[in-house]
Amino acid sequence: MSIPTGFEHELGTFTLRPLDPPGDAGLLHRWVTHPKAAFWMMQDASVRDVERAYRRIAADEHHHAYLGLHDGEPAFLMEKYDPAHRELVGLYEPEPGDVGMHFLVAPTDRPVHGFTRAVITAVMAHLFADPATRRVVVEPDVSNKAVHALNEAVGFVPVREIQKPEKKALLSFCTRERFEKAVGA
Repeated sequence: MSIPTGFEHELGTFTLRPLDPPGDAGLLHRWVTHPKAAFWMMQDASVRDVERAYRRIAADEHHHAYLGLHDGEPAFLMEKYDPAHRELVGLYEPEPGDVGMHFLVAPTDRPVHGFTRAVITAVMAHLFADPATRRVVVEPDVSNKAVHALNEAVGFVPVREIQKPEKKALLSFCTRERFEKAVGA
C-alpha cells in the first residue's frame, strides 16, 4: 500500500512503500542506531537484529512497517499497528477505527527546516486516507519533548502518562477532524 499519488508539500513529494526487511535492513540499521534515534531503543542492534525485528513485523497481521520516500529517496520509517492487539494492549480502551503509529526520520548532516513536520503530516495523511481510520494513537516517551511538539502541531492531544514495559509514555490521540484543522486541510 502506498499513498496513491504521493503527498505533495512545498518541500517535495512524500510516498510510502512496504518495508523489505532483507533489502532495507542495512539502511534501517544506520538510522535506528544513530544517536538521534535513541528513543527508537535499538542503539545496540546489529543489522541482523534489525532485519529480524522487521521480519517479525512483516509477518504480523496487526503491525506493518513502511519505508518513507522523499522525492523518491529513502527518508523516513513509519510503523502502523492495531493498538487493540499490539503496543497498548491493556493500557487504554481502544475504540473502533483506532490506529497506532510510530515514525522515524533518517538522520542527516544537512537538516531542512520543517522537514520532520512535513514527514509527520505525510504519515498522518496516509493513515487518514483509509476511511476506516477514525483516530491515530501514539505513545512516545514522556521525555521526548521534540516529538510532543510535532504531535501537537498535527492535532494530537495528550491524554495521560502510561507505563509500558520499556518506557514511561505519553498516550495521545488525534482525530481526523483535529488533524484537518491543524494542517488546514
